[in-house]
Amino acid sequence: MSIVLDRPSVTAEEIALREDLVARAAKLVPLLAENAAQSETDRRVVEENITALDEAGLLSIMRPKRFGGLETDFRTKLEVSRELARGCGSTAWVTSLMNVCAWFVGLWPEQAQIDVWGDDPSNRVAGVLAPTSTATPVDGGFRVSGRWSYASGSAHAQWALVGVPLVDANGGFVDQGVVLVPMEEVTIEDTWFVAGMCGTASNTIVAEDVFVPMHRYLSVVEAIQGRSATPFTDEALYRSAFIPVAALILVGPQLGLAQAALDLVIEKAPKRSVSYTFYETQVAAPSFQLAVAKAASLVDSAHLHAYRAAAEIDEAARLGIYPDYDARAKSRMDTGVTVAFAREAIRTLVSAHGASSFADSSPLQRIWRDSEVASRHAVVSPEISAEVYGKALLGVRGDVTALV
Repeated sequence: MSIVLDRPSVTAEEIALREDLVARAAKLVPLLAENAAQSETDRRVVEENITALDEAGLLSIMRPKRFGGLETDFRTKLEVSRELARGCGSTAWVTSLMNVCAWFVGLWPEQAQIDVWGDDPSNRVAGVLAPTSTATPVDGGFRVSGRWSYASGSAHAQWALVGVPLVDANGGFVDQGVVLVPMEEVTIEDTWFVAGMCGTASNTIVAEDVFVPMHRYLSVVEAIQGRSATPFTDEALYRSAFIPVAALILVGPQLGLAQAALDLVIEKAPKRSVSYTFYETQVAAPSFQLAVAKAASLVDSAHLHAYRAAAEIDEAARLGIYPDYDARAKSRMDTGVTVAFAREAIRTLVSAHGASSFADSSPLQRIWRDSEVASRHAVVSPEISAEVYGKALLGVRGDVTALV
């Protein structure tokens, strides 16, 4: 890839670290590809992959430097997850989600961060923001009960980050937030039976009357407006816009899946004929040439939108400027467009490659399934993103979703 789009203030040291981390991810691609089928069968990323990611430092890129993390920017995060997805979509997805959950923890008060990483900085976090629970105020905190579905990476995490609603005595809305709970205080219900991203172990976290101290609560409403509880306000990474981050973090795997599909189809083309035609190879067929050109352009466009959004998030954080509603709506649009372009590129490529794309032995069928499932995550919905952005352009704000 030759796409360079980046924030204007990026330093040579940051670029060098990014290139190093992407190179580490690239070295893991053969291993991840070799283990991809087993991760699907097991319905969780194989431990060999998790160990390799840990040893390469790729599960620490959103953790604060104060706890031995790398505290990189979001462009780096996208590039790393993109590279990993070339080998295994599920592994890239789990890496992305656990890394963004580490970023979320960086927004909490210091004591909560110490709870998570003080004894073991290598602790990993999995979570779900949806407030599908109850939180009863008690002395010093809350008693929390609930069920949180689609907790990607929960099989590999030591802490859970889960959404809670706060209501008054009459059931009226007070606040919506997230709490941190050790995994040993919750259970995991095996519910992840899906067509794609099978290895993400996106199962259901279940809590029953778990005590959560007050310092482990974070207001999502406040965070969306750029107000977090961390006292370390000099750490630019954790000044990044909440929802743009939560959405954009999901597109890195989509970029890698699309790139992997393009690379594979181009590699195989000289050895494949076009069935029931006079073309001895796909390379010779104008229809195939046009399909590859369309797919490559879609892949490039997906990268451009994703990297532009990352550059704007990173630069605003560096400057200490919290993006206004319209800027955040634009970031959601960039996220939705990225997903739509990557998905369309893969669809174009499997059609051009032919029916054998869907053979069990072909990586293309898994790429296609992974993309189709992951691109349906509600926070990256291209349709909702377009609605939010279109209304913002017309001066209508805040009537679609709070997640902007």
